[in-house]
Amino acid sequence: MRFTKMHGAGNDYVYINCFEEQVEHPEELAIHVSDRHKGIGADGLVLMMPSSACDVRMRIFNADGSEAQMCGNASRCVGKYVYEHGLTSKTELTLETLAGVKRLLLFPDSGKVHKVCVDMGEPVLKATDIPVNLPMEQVVDCPVQFPTQQWNITCVSMGNPHAVIFVDGDVNGFPLRYGAEIELHPLFPQRTNVEFVQSLTPTHLRMRVWERGSGETQACGTGACAALVAAVLNGKAQRQAEISLLGGNLNIEWRESNNRVYMTGDAVSVFSGEI
Repeated sequence: MRFTKMHGAGNDYVYINCFEEQVEHPEELAIHVSDRHKGIGADGLVLMMPSSACDVRMRIFNADGSEAQMCGNASRCVGKYVYEHGLTSKTELTLETLAGVKRLLLFPDSGKVHKVCVDMGEPVLKATDIPVNLPMEQVVDCPVQFPTQQWNITCVSMGNPHAVIFVDGDVNGFPLRYGAEIELHPLFPQRTNVEFVQSLTPTHLRMRVWERGSGETQACGTGACAALVAAVLNGKAQRQAEISLLGGNLNIEWRESNNRVYMTGDAVSVFSGEI
């Protein structure tokens, strides 16, 4: 089976071209290839598949084998792959995901794609739709007692659930172990991704992420979108800002005109091989 390893802002996945390959047990394969000591090493597995409704279909499996609804960084890499491998000649693509149809705008240069903008859709703020089990319409700056610490959380779904927490001081030195107990808390019936965010200026945020099913990763595209939405709701950012993550920077815009979130960032091929 042929594979390509790619990353967006350091959020790395193993990609399988299912236009040519067949994967029968993706949950098991995801665990195997994600192992950074005995496998290829990745945050998870992405299958690029034919779609009856869109240009391409994407399925994402976390490092623990669980299937994710959406990944913004992976979607950029899918756009890069299908263009550079001749599966499409379009620079505006539709992508089928479990979180609905996403639209990609590619920026090719001499046949290569290094940057992609993704229309991530409208953020979901209604608590029951995220979902989060709290008796309120929206969860914004809500104090919650977790097993070892109380945190003020703002909850957003970008096709997958996020709990955003704003921290004082340098987030790069923050103990991310708290992400595990928040991810698995009964408040979140589908578990949750957790973003720890430092507001530097109204147009610049710094973020670290604990991803549901994978633990800490270098970046999370949907998490960066959720972080900006949460920052706007908490009066900590403007509607367009740069998000600095461990693996690189993403530019996020939450447009007031149509309530949609747009994410622009890199897409990088690391290597290809055969397993």
